[in-house]
Amino acid sequence: MPKLDGTHIASRLRERLEELREGREVAPRDLRALLTNEQRVALDAVWAGQQALRKKKRARTKEEETALGWRTKRDIHIEAYEAAIAEADDGMVETLEELQRKANVRQARIYMDTHVKALEEGKTPDVAANLANNELTRNGLSRLDRQGVQHYSKRDREVWDMERQIKERARTNLPPEELEQIELMEQHKKAMLGTRKKDRG
Repeated sequence: MPKLDGTHIASRLRERLEELREGREVAPRDLRALLTNEQRVALDAVWAGQQALRKKKRARTKEEETALGWRTKRDIHIEAYEAAIAEADDGMVETLEELQRKANVRQARIYMDTHVKALEEGKTPDVAANLANNELTRNGLSRLDRQGVQHYSKRDREVWDMERQIKERARTNLPPEELEQIELMEQHKKAMLGTRKKDRG
């Protein structure tokens, strides 16, 4: 299982908080898994305080419980998760900067290792650069030659092909008036795109 970074943890914390607020059952192990050691210690301390309060002051009704400051374990978990999310949000810029730094280091390492190896094998500098950029693409990283690469799976292409066929079939079954309306809209869109390109050019 891949290691979670700060961005993943923040989104998982939000999902778990939503489950708690909705009253869904969440396993205690899952509740604690996303919290840091310090946050777990704070959570345990608050719950221990609640247990001590319950031993000292008995309550017979919900109103008495509220008046005495009793809170449920769910309420304490919700409070802990709200604090954890606030903490995660505060550190988000640093997390993103660290992730970017690691990606840049990985990109440079992959590029240089591949480039140097290709040169050692007697390849020309241009071929070595192409091989290095290809290796970046294989690893899902931006190429240093600024070429954009689209990654479409076989399934993506199949789905788009089926979608195109369905649209064509639906179009052949349309009444002539509706077909005319669609063609007029398509012509209008093309004209608008042409106008925008002229304005930019």
